[in-house]
Parts: sequence; C-alpha cells; structure tokens
Amino acid sequence: MPEGTTERGSAVVEFIFLAVLLMIPVVYLILTVGQVQAGAYAVVGAADQAAKVYVLSGDLPSAQQAAEQAVRLAVEDMGFDAANATLAITCDGGCLTAGATVHARVELRIELPVVGSVPGVTATAATVDASASQKVGRFR
Repeated sequence: MPEGTTERGSAVVEFIFLAVLLMIPVVYLILTVGQVQAGAYAVVGAADQAAKVYVLSGDLPSAQQAAEQAVRLAVEDMGFDAANATLAITCDGGCLTAGATVHARVELRIELPVVGSVPGVTATAATVDASASQKVGRFR
C-alpha cells in the first residue's frame, strides 16, 4: 500500500453496496409473492360472493349482472383491476330452478408490481383462479 493512502472505511462502503445490490431482488420477490397471495384471496372471495348473489336473484340477466358486480367489487377491494378478472357461471340443471347447483369460477391475471403499472407494458406474474358452488334454495 502506497504511503499516504488508506483504505479505512472501504469495507463499510463495499458492504452497503453489496447489501443494497442483493436486497433489491429479494424485496421485489417478496412484493411479487404478496401480490399473488392477495390475488388468491381476491378470487376466493369473488367466486364465493358471485355464487351467493347468483342464486338469490330472480331471473338470469339480473343474476349474471349481480355476480359480475360481486366479482368486480371483490377484486377491486383487494386493489386489483377488475378488467383482469373473468367470471364463468355453470349450472347443474336449470340455473335458477330449486335444488340446482350453481358453480362460479373466477380467474384473475396478476401483474408484476411496479412493471405492471407502466402504461403499455403487460407483465403477468401469475394467473390465479377459484371456484365456489351454491345450491338454489327451494324457498325464496
């Protein structure tokens, strides 16, 4: 080491630089996993509520509209864009006949954090889905 030069404190600088360099991907991974988990919770609640409101409606058009609104509210409540959610309703027998079973399946496309909010960029982290079933009651 030439006389007059010291490397005192350089270990601290190197440690901070490497810590930041390694922590950024870890933090981003944690954010992404959190988004996927939140999406999973959102679709479970959305499917359950969609099936419930569907069987309580009086006719098919209002039932479909109520189920779509329930999905939209559940997905937006968890902070996701409702345009990324799809709802599929299937029925065993007549959809609103007593004793029939209504199945609601909700699928949600989850965008990557930060990257997904850039206009014109679509970066999908995952697609999650959930299903729920409800029986149409005999007495309404």
